[in-house]
This record gives sequence, structure tokens and C-alpha cells, in this order.
Amino acid sequence: MWGMIATWRMAVEGITEASKGLEKGMDAGEAVVTAVKMVEDYPFYKSVGYGGLPNENCEVELDAAYMDGDTLAIGAVAGIRDYANPVSIARLLSEEKVNNFLVGTGAEEYAHKNGFERKNMLTDRAKQHYAKRKKETLDKGLSPYAGHDTVGMISLDEHGKMCAATSTSGLFMKRRGRIGDSALSGSGFFVDSEVGGATATGLGEDLMKGCISYEIVRLMKEGKHPQEACDIAVNQLDEELIRRRGKAGDLSLVAMNNKGEWGVATNIENFTFSVATKELEATVYISNRVDGTTKHEVASKEWLDAYAARIKAPIEID
Repeated sequence: MWGMIATWRMAVEGITEASKGLEKGMDAGEAVVTAVKMVEDYPFYKSVGYGGLPNENCEVELDAAYMDGDTLAIGAVAGIRDYANPVSIARLLSEEKVNNFLVGTGAEEYAHKNGFERKNMLTDRAKQHYAKRKKETLDKGLSPYAGHDTVGMISLDEHGKMCAATSTSGLFMKRRGRIGDSALSGSGFFVDSEVGGATATGLGEDLMKGCISYEIVRLMKEGKHPQEACDIAVNQLDEELIRRRGKAGDLSLVAMNNKGEWGVATNIENFTFSVATKELEATVYISNRVDGTTKHEVASKEWLDAYAARIKAPIEID
């Protein structure tokens, strides 16, 4: 048995490619990094890697993490600038005995010393997105922070090893140095090969309030199916945030256990995710919450075609 699950439609090409390797016995860590790097390298996926959404100063600051479910080793970087494929830097950090989580200039110095590719991650298209949002914020009073889609993945290989990885540019027009949940173990991701894994996307400030990825793995360890675990954790955090704060931000989680069974839960409309297993080719689903339970349907060809056209459409600034 092998499998992969990931947040958002943008992951499907990476999962498709990594699935070929998993079918041939590829290691779960290699598979998840291969898949995430494909998302990081594609400039039209504007919330991850090259072409990622800039902060308030029009700088691209990236966060990424990697976790090995066999050893529980973790590596993470946050607020790193001008380096391609931060997920690969995070993976190398997971092999260190200490200093596993580096931020800002420390992360950049580590990347330089270890020969990672230095690259300007701010594209002309990202600058256009920035100019458009800045104008909308000033002229129309729209929130500058809309747009925060993390790619998070869980992989399972034929040997039962599981790994997790995340990568994001964080909130659009965030304050310089802001870090969300994506690089934080237990919040943005968690995986244990003896149980399963989960990873999150949405508003990091709220996802961190529930350590929600760990909570889902804990529920699976108690015997809950991944779908039940996801629904319980998302519904409870959503309700708790509303009770205590009056509002809950976007919360979307994907999970897979060590049997290859998977689950997804969300508190937003039309959340998309990508999944592949030995029995299921890489497929994009759309999820919605109905009476406390998340329902999934396969994305139609029309929806997929519209998505492809939308992400490449010219950016018009009024």
C-alpha cells in the first residue's frame, strides 16, 4: 500500500509524478519532497515558492517544513528569502541533531553554506498581484491579507514509512517577519508512521490555536478513521474560536493513516485537495461541510479547465 494526499488543486501534478516513484518503491520522504518542489517551481501557483505572494514590503518570504514519521525528525525554515525550494532546505535540517528550525538570515546562511540555489523568487506577475491588492486596499477597503494557500502533503510508501512536508509564502501582504502555522510542528503538520499524518492550510494564526494537525493524528491513534478525525478536530476548533473570539478563520485539513485511508475537513466553501493511492489515480476533489460532516466530490473537467485558465489570466489593475 502507498498513498499521498495534499492540500489544494495545485498539488496534483506533483502527486502524479511522485506516485510513479511510489509505485516503484520510492521512499516516502523522497516522494513528498519531489511533489512539493514541483509546486514551488511553478510560477502560476502564487502562494508557494517561485512567484509566491509578497509581504507588505513586496518581498517574498517563504516558510517550509519536513517531518519523517519513522524517526519524528523535523526540519523547518521560516522567513527565508531568495532561495529556491525551501522544502529541500527543511529536509536537510531534519538530519541535524540540533538547530532544526532556522529563520530569516540564519536560514539563508545555512542554505548558502550547503550549496542551495540562490534565486530571486519575486516574479513580475507577483509584483502585479501586489500592485493590484495595494490599490484595492487603499481604494476599496478590501482586506490585504486574503490569499494564504499552503501546500501541505502526507506520503506513505510501500514499506510503511510516512512523511509530511509543507511550503508557503504565507499571508499576502503580511508584515515582514510574520510566521504562520506551516512551519510549526503540530499545527501546520504532524506525522507518525505508526499512526498517520495530517497537514493544514488556512489562517495560520487560528490553526496554531488548536495544534490541529497533532490533534488529528492523536484522534487517529485512538482508532478514529481519518475522515472522522478531521471532522471532529476542525468542527471543535471552529466552534471554540467562534465561542471565544466571535469568529474563526479558514481551517482546512487533510490526513492519511498508515493504512492509506484518508480524510479531509474544512470550514470554508469549495476547498480542494489532491489524493492518490495504489487503487486511486491522482484525483482532485472539492469539499464542503454539510451538517458537521465534510462531503467530497470529484472536480469536473469544466472546473479543472476553468481553474487552469484563471491562474494564468492577465492581471488587470483598475
